Amino acid sequence: MYNDEFELTFDLADAGPKTEQRRPTLPEPEEAAAAAPPVQETRETPVSAAPENTPASEREPEPAAEPQSTAPAAKGRTVLISGGDRGIGAAAARAFYAAGYRVAVFYHTNAEAAAALQKELPGVLAIQCDVASRASCELAFRAAEQALGRVDVLVSNAGIAQQKLFTDITPEEWQRMLDVNLTGAFNLCQLALPGMIRRKAGRILTVSSMWGQTGGSCEVHYSAAKAGLIGLTKALAKEEGPSGITVNCVAPGVIDTDMMASFTAEDKAALAEETPVGRLGTAEEVAKLLLYLAGEDAGYITGQVFGVNGGLVI
Repeated sequence: MYNDEFELTFDLADAGPKTEQRRPTLPEPEEAAAAAPPVQETRETPVSAAPENTPASEREPEPAAEPQSTAPAAKGRTVLISGGDRGIGAAAARAFYAAGYRVAVFYHTNAEAAAALQKELPGVLAIQCDVASRASCELAFRAAEQALGRVDVLVSNAGIAQQKLFTDITPEEWQRMLDVNLTGAFNLCQLALPGMIRRKAGRILTVSSMWGQTGGSCEVHYSAAKAGLIGLTKALAKEEGPSGITVNCVAPGVIDTDMMASFTAEDKAALAEETPVGRLGTAEEVAKLLLYLAGEDAGYITGQVFGVNGGLVI
């Protein structure tokens, strides 16, 4: 059995020693995302200083035009990505940024990764947030909305995971899993929807897991939370469709990110061999799907679950 990109192993203080696992530990997921004031980005086209009557042969060569993005035009749209400091969340931030979106990311504790993303993508807003806390979400969302003006697209990506026999899961571990993976999405969706409903437009994208579709041994609490996220997506799509809002879910499989750094080449080769397409997925592939679902061309797609798993779940 395998884990997906979004699996982040966490240890609770009251958790006892781990029992033997029935399947290998897999990559952790993104927890909520980033803090630091926005940096205004200005992109100016250099102008030649040569006077108009200067012979062409004596003029300074004009700078080459910047390459045009092949991504859908954002037209000033904004996106908020929870768990946006690394992995799939960071890849999504890069994809939306390249497409011209104004981007805000939430991070939980990894301020260093959030700062590095801001340095890489000038103008990206990074805000610290614990998505399991309603109060933290309200403060962070208010800051994002004030900086961006509005939130057109919400990508609820933050999550945690833990591998443990079901009989050994403590009530605290069970509750923490639901609080972050499911209640976190509930919090952000409730905060984003009023503005979207007023504007009669919006995109909500949730990030589940293939284990939310099939269930994973030694990850009952994780699988239950991710399955709940799929149910939330489908029900919310029905409720908000009349308001011009689409709600869709992406369920990744085994995604090759820095979260798999502890895996040996042999481990990765074995996982790739079990995948019908013969390789692992990339965070960029998931991000491209999120970008498409957020765009105008996806206006007739809602309430769907899109597996990005190389055929492991069909």
